[in-house]
Amino acid sequence: MSKNVFYEEEGAFKVGAVLADNDTSLQVEAPHGKRSKIKASAVLFRFDGARLGEFMGAAQKLAEGIDADFLWQCCGGEEFSHETLEREYFGRPATPMESAGLLLKLHGAPMYFYKKGRGRYKAAPPDALKAALASVERKRREAEQRAQYVASLVEGKLPPEFAPLQSQLLYKPEKQGIEWKALEEACERLKTTPAKLFERCGALPSSHDYHLNRFLFEHFPRGTAFPGLPAPAAPQDLPVAEVAAFSIDDVTTTEIDDAFSVTKSPTGNLRIGIHIAAPALGIAPDSAVDAVARERLSTVYFPGGKITMLPDAAIEAFTLSERRQCPALSLYLDVAPDGSIAARTTRIERVPVAENLRRYALEEALSEDALAAGRVEHRFGEALTVLWRFARALEEARRGETTDFEARPEYSITIENDRVRIVRRRRGTPIDRIVSELMIQVNSAWGSELAQSGTAAIYRVQDAGKVRMSTVAAGHAGLGVESYAWASSPLRRYVDLVNQRQLIALARGEAAPYRAGDEALLSAMRDFESAHEAYGEFQRQTDRYWCLRWLLQEGVSTVTATVIRESLVRFDALPLVVRVPSLPALEPGARVELAVTDVDLLELMLHCEFRGQRNPESFATRAAG
Repeated sequence: MSKNVFYEEEGAFKVGAVLADNDTSLQVEAPHGKRSKIKASAVLFRFDGARLGEFMGAAQKLAEGIDADFLWQCCGGEEFSHETLEREYFGRPATPMESAGLLLKLHGAPMYFYKKGRGRYKAAPPDALKAALASVERKRREAEQRAQYVASLVEGKLPPEFAPLQSQLLYKPEKQGIEWKALEEACERLKTTPAKLFERCGALPSSHDYHLNRFLFEHFPRGTAFPGLPAPAAPQDLPVAEVAAFSIDDVTTTEIDDAFSVTKSPTGNLRIGIHIAAPALGIAPDSAVDAVARERLSTVYFPGGKITMLPDAAIEAFTLSERRQCPALSLYLDVAPDGSIAARTTRIERVPVAENLRRYALEEALSEDALAAGRVEHRFGEALTVLWRFARALEEARRGETTDFEARPEYSITIENDRVRIVRRRRGTPIDRIVSELMIQVNSAWGSELAQSGTAAIYRVQDAGKVRMSTVAAGHAGLGVESYAWASSPLRRYVDLVNQRQLIALARGEAAPYRAGDEALLSAMRDFESAHEAYGEFQRQTDRYWCLRWLLQEGVSTVTATVIRESLVRFDALPLVVRVPSLPALEPGARVELAVTDVDLLELMLHCEFRGQRNPESFATRAAG
């Protein structure tokens, strides 16, 4: 009985000294002393006289000296046993060492030889071998290229091949690509992020553009420019309203959706007009301009810029510009002397817009003091006073009382020559209340009209504290109205444009473009809600970015803040909410002083350290600006 065996176990070749032979199984001892039981069928050959401790090393060295390509040429195309190939290759019966070396070579060259059974192989077909070798060569070259990329990145040099892939690598990498693998390896070596590595290489000069381009990459992959489209025509054959309307907007507003008027009704009541721009009169469903609006779904706002839903030509055709007669869908409210609404009327018409009033110029004239004194020194002072009183009556009717808006301040963020200006503005000014209440009124009134007539529409509803879109009319608990359909901003929101089409059809007694259950209506609602959330999140992130920029710009190292809950605080002078891990247990509303460090414009992070609690009487905020 031979003393040693060469066998295969779990896909690997091994040698061992035979301790016991039980015909179908053997007890063997490995060179390192481990004993095990193996099947007799696992044995490839038996041999005597070798020093097992050196056998596998010598066999492997012999295998390394065998040319796999030459061996492949010796095999032919048929399946063969290792004994057959040994006799042909060596020209004689092989020694145990040669058998082991040849088997190791066959087993270690799977591109050349396919395993067909224990000790049996078949040469790979020429085409398959050629493809496999090409793949190996390609991987070798890729490995070399990757190593070069990594070395260049670690040195702070961006490889030229990375430039056209920059957005993809930063925002949505192809993780099997060689460029991403190299970038990932370089980041691991340097303990940094891809964005900071690009910045280190001088390929990310603007942290602002990094965040903006991420948003554009995801939501505007073809860019923000509009394709060449025919300008929609505004109808000229509409009746002209006998009013002198005015709008109230920020100075940068170009999409002027709403305007107001105050006149006398034939009954002697005051008639308040809420006039909404009517692009639905010129932008038909499924038209080229509609397709663009349907894709964008909303205007995107952010400090220093915006991306409009409609092309400039479409905005220009329908915006409520001053000194023009503009197509509008108007809601007229006949208001009785006691402030109640005696009648509501919807009209399709052209509205003469006398002036576009701007908030900054109007706030001083339309102040609480001026209203209390009954002297609003303004061209539209009388009309504005009427609207103010009416707005207060509307709010009281909705809520049962007027609201204190000062609980949470608002901020205006402007960018001038790359310098940040953040100004705190008071909520609930007379202008705020007039505009917000009249918009709530028009959206709730038209929502009710659509619901009562059975006309399909998209509603804004709130129940159990959650606000959502729905094609079923329901109450909006937060606003205190029974139904609410966004229809007041058709130049800026696609659902408003959709609802306006339905309202125009209802006013004309025509069949509505959308029926209940239409996929066009349902998909517009779903897509708008998703886009509305994404655009809002982008605006919040951009606000946070400019707040961090302001902290760096002003060299702020200490701030005061108000505790929201647990470790969450809101800065007193900025629209910025952060977590402070070192904050002790304090009641909500407590004011604290924080040290600010490590502002990171790429990660939109900063570190805040608790420094102490501020007494309420020592309240002082640093005016941002």
